Amino acid sequence: MNGWTFEGQPSALGGAAVTLVEGSSFCVSDRNGDIVPGGAQGVYHADTRLLCRWELRVDEAPIEPLQVLPAEPYHAVFLGRTRPRPGRAESSLLVLRDRYVGGGLREDITLRNLSDEAAGCVVELHVASDVADLFEVKTDRVHHVPDIDVTTSPDGVRIYSLSRGRGVAVLSAGVLAVPGLLTFRVVVPARGEWLAAVHVNPIIEEEESQAWFAALERAEPAVRRADWERQVPEVVTSDAFLAQAVRAAREDLGSLRLFEAEYPEDPPSIAAGAPWFMTLFGRDSLLASWFALTLDRSLALGTLRRLARLQGTRVNPLTEEEPGKILHELRFGVATPTSPLGGNAYYGSVDATPLFVMLLGELRRWGLHRQEVEELLPPADAALAWIENYGGTDEFLWYCRKTDQGLIHQGWKDSFDGVNFADGTLARPPIALAEVQGYVYSAYIARGHFAHEAGDTETERRCKERAQRIRAAFNERFWLPDRGYYAIGLDRSGVPIDSLASNMGHCLWTGIVAPERARIVAGHLMSDAMFSGFGVRTLSTDMAAYNPMSYHNGSVWPHDNAIVAGGLMRYGFVAESQRVITAVLDAAKAFGGRLPELYCGFDRRDFPVPVPYPTSCSPQAWAAATPIHMLRTLLRFDPWVPYRKLWIDPALPEGFGALGVIGLRIAGTRVDIEVGEEGVARITGLPEGIEIMREARSPISAMVVNA
Repeated sequence: MNGWTFEGQPSALGGAAVTLVEGSSFCVSDRNGDIVPGGAQGVYHADTRLLCRWELRVDEAPIEPLQVLPAEPYHAVFLGRTRPRPGRAESSLLVLRDRYVGGGLREDITLRNLSDEAAGCVVELHVASDVADLFEVKTDRVHHVPDIDVTTSPDGVRIYSLSRGRGVAVLSAGVLAVPGLLTFRVVVPARGEWLAAVHVNPIIEEEESQAWFAALERAEPAVRRADWERQVPEVVTSDAFLAQAVRAAREDLGSLRLFEAEYPEDPPSIAAGAPWFMTLFGRDSLLASWFALTLDRSLALGTLRRLARLQGTRVNPLTEEEPGKILHELRFGVATPTSPLGGNAYYGSVDATPLFVMLLGELRRWGLHRQEVEELLPPADAALAWIENYGGTDEFLWYCRKTDQGLIHQGWKDSFDGVNFADGTLARPPIALAEVQGYVYSAYIARGHFAHEAGDTETERRCKERAQRIRAAFNERFWLPDRGYYAIGLDRSGVPIDSLASNMGHCLWTGIVAPERARIVAGHLMSDAMFSGFGVRTLSTDMAAYNPMSYHNGSVWPHDNAIVAGGLMRYGFVAESQRVITAVLDAAKAFGGRLPELYCGFDRRDFPVPVPYPTSCSPQAWAAATPIHMLRTLLRFDPWVPYRKLWIDPALPEGFGALGVIGLRIAGTRVDIEVGEEGVARITGLPEGIEIMREARSPISAMVVNA
């Protein structure tokens, strides 16, 4: 998941970094709460680093960290103590930094005197801003901005760049402000405390706005958070570690929601992840909201609506926009050498467009109202038109970047070396990726069902025939009979890219794999060369490019494994799917319940715990949603509300115990699903007239395989 002007990997933030997130705002700091200059730490909003320094000193000494008390994803309390006062062996001043992030930052600084004597001290807050664009920080290419101006006033300091139209105001009552420094001279009573509230307000496009937590009791993120907690279903399980992973997923997905002020009635979309991708992404947001359907359908609807509003309408080689194309990512920063288009959308993704149509079809299966479907069908048809008009001259969808500023590879493995041959040779675009053909196939199946429901026999016939042609061509040209697996793609000359990779697991998920080949595909995915013990690797160990510490050539990605597990279950490989799911949940346990974006692909027999990938994003949307989607896979839960049927046939691994999903939204109502130790599902609250199908095969599998 790369930003569009970036082909390498981000700078590491350090294992001790603390990240707080809310919408498009986030803060990365040390464990004592300080933001230290010279690295990637900072307070960010609208893709701009508002603060690159935020260091608290008491009597010129830094705060010794004691503990970080996490609360909501946007809120934490940093506990520390001052250095001992003269004549004292230990400190008696406790320091609390109560921090809220959102639209800037609010920090309430408290000094609590634990002694019987009053304590006089000087509290200093060192502040600085480089007004850097997110991409400049991410790629360690922060440019000096020559026109940054610093002004002071009785309530604080303002730092502003006229050329960028951006800056920050740092404000507090009772402060003495000079450039770069806020000073408080205080006396803390014996057994008493002193408090100062400091507000960090962004200045964007020359306009200063209050941070969202200026008034804590009325803060909109807190209100939205409480609503989220009330509305999302509760997952009840007797497995403590599974419960921990689900709680982390709920928390992270809630923090990554994006709200648009221009469309206050719309449900939220979802950001790709912190810290570098706190914005709308096509592929990532679509898949993350798909994974989260069991928890919250509104994320998928909000993501579809927002992407539809931003859908391509013209040909623009610089942004790779084309009519009907779904964007890759949306940015809000200023134009810089690292991010030359500033706040424009970038469209360099080949898979977001078919995924858009797939997700709309999936939402309809869950009971999305016909009116909402009809609103989004024109964008879906425009997406299919883009595939047909711009995707290539054969049955396949190809990519090739249109600008030197864009991404070389435009599938989910979008690092510069993410697509390669078995001998390690880098594949050169144009490229047709295996999983993308599966997405296109599934998109036409979805559109065909819409047509069937509407009685549009001509569109239904056309979509079914197109899907059949894609499936036949894929199984003919991507299959490597001498290797017994599918190529990761076709290169510019139509030659199969013969590396053994996890991409073919996505092909199982979409149903494009010929049934007679599914078992051998499953065998490769679960082989020692592909399965690490903590999940399926992105690339087999016997490929020349394999490196377990790489981004896409041997690492393990939780979202990739969620798709692989879903594909295995779809074709009836229950034990294999369970093995993948339990492996990833074991990794979640090792990471404290929160799955990162990816981790290294070392074998579990060599290292008994998963090895972190240094620059992995966390929280990250599709990783956060992975446990939710895996639970759905184990429940074998497949609704098809328009056909008045619901398939459910739990396949919980041994030892999972009882499981319940309480308050699941489907077909305009809430239902409860309870699975006891015996593995039988009981459903209550289902609308009248919906038939429960207790079968292993889902309807979509049957209809697609037989298309």
